Amino acid sequence: MALSRRTLLGLAASVPVTAALTACGGSSGPGRSGGATYWYLNGQPQEGVRAGAVDAFNKAHPDERIDDTTFQNDAYKTKIKTAIGAGQAPTVIWGWGGGTLRAYAEAGQVEDLTSWFDEHSDLKRGLFPSSFGAATVDGKIYAMPCETVQPIILYYNRKVFDQARVEPPESWDDIMALVPKFNAKGIAPFALGGQSRWTNMMWLEFLFDRIGGPEVFQAAIEGEKNAWSHPDAITALTKLQDLVKADGFVKGFSSITADSHADQALLYTGRAAMMLHGAWSYGIQQADGGDLVSSGSLGYMTFPPVEGGKGDQSDTVGNPAQYLSISSKAGAEEKKVAKDFFATGVLQEEEVRKWIGNGSVPIRLGTEKLLAASENADFLQFTYDIASKAKVFVQSWDQALSPTAAETLLDNIVKLFQLSIPPQQFARNLNAVTGA
Repeated sequence: MALSRRTLLGLAASVPVTAALTACGGSSGPGRSGGATYWYLNGQPQEGVRAGAVDAFNKAHPDERIDDTTFQNDAYKTKIKTAIGAGQAPTVIWGWGGGTLRAYAEAGQVEDLTSWFDEHSDLKRGLFPSSFGAATVDGKIYAMPCETVQPIILYYNRKVFDQARVEPPESWDDIMALVPKFNAKGIAPFALGGQSRWTNMMWLEFLFDRIGGPEVFQAAIEGEKNAWSHPDAITALTKLQDLVKADGFVKGFSSITADSHADQALLYTGRAAMMLHGAWSYGIQQADGGDLVSSGSLGYMTFPPVEGGKGDQSDTVGNPAQYLSISSKAGAEEKKVAKDFFATGVLQEEEVRKWIGNGSVPIRLGTEKLLAASENADFLQFTYDIASKAKVFVQSWDQALSPTAAETLLDNIVKLFQLSIPPQQFARNLNAVTGA
């Protein structure tokens, strides 16, 4: 049987190997014979589920093979864009859909899968309908939704709250009131892997929604002139800087990376009281946090309201799913293997069970009984309810925007958090790349 081979692989010289990537072997890029290549993110427990799906497919298809390569999050975003632009993409491209997928589709770099989904209508009907929005460009489907729904969640360490004799926040004012109380105890109010940039972004996603509603960011997506200068946007940006100035985040957050899980460790070791992060964090806390999860000490909630805000409390932000595309430059045989993997290797029973076991909600319909039977049933139901009841599920901004606008966004978010630019300058810089 032809199982995947996983060995260490180097990146370009501009990205240090030790900090950038762990990778699996096999040649990458189009042009291989006898199989397909597949790049995706590493980091446990998610990597193990992805690798297991590849191994299971390879075992069941001895005449077809997928060679997989894994990267850390930030390194992957750079590597995949470079490879696709150079015509050296892997056969199967893992991603987040949205604006980046639109750019690939408009440049003819990924396959149009619309007719394939028409032929596999049962498969399509078996997935969360909401997962297809970020896979669709101008009415055509360019990606296979996969894996899990990942709303952003506010986590907190109950032990730390008990130690400080305080209650979880029910409003933005509560958050600001908790900051000095935790600082007085020598505990960081919030963990944050600020060097990774996208972790900072999650704060703005919620503040924009809670203060102005989803229409504020939607105007930016649609290229409305001066959308980022909307009064509610300026209010959100200002409140974020108020939190930074109040020492709401762990000291040195700008040098902490999310890929290293150092932000996660701050929460489960009790050095930070709270953390805004994706639903995937639950599995990391469960695997690395000792008895934090099993003892019931990991608390979780949706982002609280902001007084006077226009956003609906059911609204959420994050990733409606993850997405697999096929490189248009791949050979016919590689494309066939990829499509066979989509049809028979993605979200199969064992993979679904593993996602649930890791504290995640797969995007496959009909899993309610499995969710209820899991040891993580309470968190899974919480996540399922967020995703299924949200009036609006805003896709992560850096994926919803075009790659160029997303890079400008992330660069300016760093400056905003470092207090090196005021809200008005942030808005002007973003208006310049999204305004029509």
